[in-house]
Amino acid sequence: MLTCEPSRIRAFAAEHGDRVVVKPWDGNGGRGVLVTRFDDRNLGSILELMTAEGRTYVLCQPYLPEVDQGDKRILLFDGDPVGAMLRIPSPTDYRGNMHVGASVAPTTLTPREQEICATIGPELRKWGQTFVGIDVIGGYLTEINVTSPTGFREIERLYGVRLEGDLIDRVHRRLLMRREGAV
Repeated sequence: MLTCEPSRIRAFAAEHGDRVVVKPWDGNGGRGVLVTRFDDRNLGSILELMTAEGRTYVLCQPYLPEVDQGDKRILLFDGDPVGAMLRIPSPTDYRGNMHVGASVAPTTLTPREQEICATIGPELRKWGQTFVGIDVIGGYLTEINVTSPTGFREIERLYGVRLEGDLIDRVHRRLLMRREGAV
């Protein structure tokens, strides 16, 4: 849910029970990602700060306990999956971001993750999104990162691949198509 209304966030938290995630809609790198509960006595203060007293939007998501096994970052070039890694949170943090202590591990795409990529791929191409990173936890798409699709170097290191040539080729093809009026 995307909202700036604390009352809607409280109702969402009550509906989803044990834990919910509240995060800035425009954040990156795990900045401002909080896990809370509907009965957290700090929830009022958290929502005042996060929404700037109802003036700033936040994203609310059900907490997915599968995050303890990892948050999968999948990189897509022109809507096609080209690499993935599993980001495993440290025992002292919910976030699967590397700069806050998460470790990375090689992984493969499950049939569900392949389905997610096949579903959003055409839309990404349609909107000209050449380089995107998506996050999947427990079979659920949790984020589409178009401004900070990190993980490029980690995926290259984990698999011994070089992705930059493919990315540059795709950007070049897109520019040529645009010049020819095909896009």
